[in-house]
Amino acid sequence: MSVQGEARVLTTRRLLEMKQKGEKIAMITAYDYTFAKIVDKAGIDIILVGDSAANVMAGHETTIPITIDQMIYHAQSVMRAVKNPLVVVDMPFGSYQGNSREAVSSAIRIMKESEADAVKVEGGSEVMESINRILSTGIPVMGHLGLTPQSIHKFGTYAVRAREEDEANRLIEDAVALEKAGCFALVLEKIPAMLGKKVAQMLKIPVIGIGAGKYVDGQVLVMHDMLGLTNDFSPRFLRRYANMHDEALNAFESYVNDVKNGDFPNESEQY
Repeated sequence: MSVQGEARVLTTRRLLEMKQKGEKIAMITAYDYTFAKIVDKAGIDIILVGDSAANVMAGHETTIPITIDQMIYHAQSVMRAVKNPLVVVDMPFGSYQGNSREAVSSAIRIMKESEADAVKVEGGSEVMESINRILSTGIPVMGHLGLTPQSIHKFGTYAVRAREEDEANRLIEDAVALEKAGCFALVLEKIPAMLGKKVAQMLKIPVIGIGAGKYVDGQVLVMHDMLGLTNDFSPRFLRRYANMHDEALNAFESYVNDVKNGDFPNESEQY
């Protein structure tokens, strides 16, 4: 329920209908009230309150340091803004791996304190017990396979995943298992396009890609990347829709200059 008290348009059921009709799903990250409000107006279907906040908001090298309290803070900020999109919150590293009881407690905290719609969990068979327990409480879960950034220290690289047949087969098995468990959707990150197509065709639930090709059911990008606020990250899958880094830099430099030379404020900008 949004802050206005009205039910939002996008639900997990609506996403399933979109897949059945062949309607593509647009998903993007957001972490604060101001940008979430703009994203909502743009007609986005899903907002992901991503643990990528650790990178783009807090400046960490990986997503691992972000805490559940920080994720809840960002989710609360987003929820105050939205009317229409489904809002999914990443469960941060350490909140569900290896302890299914802690996973349930973490998911309940996120849902109760943020009032978001669902949580997202990285991994397949290795976290299935946690996913099952979260689902048993009635909390919707979005899965995430392929490149899983929370496992960066395990894999040691952000390279494309599942190029080899064995890993691709494991990914397919995990995808099927996640759907069977009851996940309402699945994110596939940085895998070959043909594998993304195969998984999307196999599953009844929506499959949303980030670097997984054009044949999946929808796409997700990190907002700061697609707006060009970050300029030190340029993977093949990223399309920049703006260059806000340079625009902001120019604005700040103009402001500094105007203050320094006494041009701001002018006569019409004072009381």
